Amino acid sequence: MARTNNHLVIMAGGVGSRFWPMSTTENPKQFIDVLGVGKTLLQLTVERFGNLVKPENIWVVTNQSYQEIVKKQLPDMPAGNILCEPCRRNTAPCIAYVSWRIKSKDPKANIIVTPSDHIVTDKAEFQRVIKECMQFTSETDAIVTLGMKPNRPETGYGYIQADLSTSSLRNKEIFRVDSFREKPNLETAQEYIKKNYYFWNAGIFIWNVNTIVNAFRIYQPSMAKIFESLLPIYGTDKEQEEINRLFPECENISVDYAIMEKAEEIFVCPSDFGWSDLGTWGSLHEQSKKDLYGNASIGPDVNLIESYNCIVHTMQEKKVVIQGLDGYIVAENNDTLLICKLSEEQRIKQFSGNN
Repeated sequence: MARTNNHLVIMAGGVGSRFWPMSTTENPKQFIDVLGVGKTLLQLTVERFGNLVKPENIWVVTNQSYQEIVKKQLPDMPAGNILCEPCRRNTAPCIAYVSWRIKSKDPKANIIVTPSDHIVTDKAEFQRVIKECMQFTSETDAIVTLGMKPNRPETGYGYIQADLSTSSLRNKEIFRVDSFREKPNLETAQEYIKKNYYFWNAGIFIWNVNTIVNAFRIYQPSMAKIFESLLPIYGTDKEQEEINRLFPECENISVDYAIMEKAEEIFVCPSDFGWSDLGTWGSLHEQSKKDLYGNASIGPDVNLIESYNCIVHTMQEKKVVIQGLDGYIVAENNDTLLICKLSEEQRIKQFSGNN
C-alpha cells in the first residue's frame, strides 16, 4: 500500500472544560503540555504516527478560534490542511466535511481519524496496529474502529461488543462488531469486564474515503448533500465562506449515532498499546508517574509533605509546597487556582462557571 494515499485526520475542536483551570475556552487541553513533557497533546498525537503519514496528508479539524494555535504548534503541516468549523456540531459533520475535502484532493485516500487529546504509551505497537488496519481498509469497503482491552470497569467510556467467534478473512486480528454500547453504569461495566469480547471505544476510526462518503450518502443523506455540493470549491478561497454558511445547518450528532450504529461492514481491531483518553484530572493522575504516596506532580518544583493521592499541575509557579492533603486536585493557570477533592471533580464545570 502506497504511503502517499495515507491521510491522518485529527479532531481538535473540543473545549476540555473538565480540565479547568488548566484548560480554558481560549486555550483548551489539546493545545497544552498537560503531561509536562515539553509537547502539547496535539503535537504528541502527530508524533505518534511517525512516518505512517506524510506531513502534507495531515489534516486538523478545529474551531475557527483555534486556527492560529494549530498553525503555530504544527508548522510542518500545510496551513490549508487546517479546516475550521464555524460552530460546534459534534463529530459527524466534522468527519463528513474533512472526508469530502480529502476526496476532492485524493479520491483513493485511506484515512485514519483520531481525537487530539489521547495518550499512548507503546508507540511501536500503536503504529503496528494502525498499519495492519490501514492495509485492511485499503483492500476492503470496511470501517474499522480500534477497541481497547479494558483493565477496569470504566464508566466514562462507551464499549464495543465484538464477535470474536471468527476473525475477518483478510486479517486474523480484526473482527466484526456486534454492537456499540453507551457509557455503562458501574454494575454493567463490571459485567463487561468479566467477558473477553467487550472493548473500550477509543473513537479512532480507519476507512477508505469512498467507504465513509458512501456511508454518509446512505445514512445521513442531507449532511452528505451539503458537503457534496461544495466539491467545486474545496481548496479555493470560497471554501471557508461556504462552510461558514452551510455547516450550521448540519445536525448536531456524533459519528457513532450517525454512521457506526447503522452501517453493515463495521469491524473492530482489539488493541493494547497503553491508551488513555485524558478526559479528567482523575485520568491524568492515573497516567502520571506517582511518588510512594500516590501523588503525581507536574510543575518545576512541587514539594508534597504528608500528602497522599494528589494530582498537582502548576507549570507556571516557581515553587509549590503542599502539606496535609489526601486525594486532591491542585491546579493553577493564569492567576486561577483550583483546590478540589478528586472525588468531586465532576463538579469542576460548575465551579468554573462553565469557563
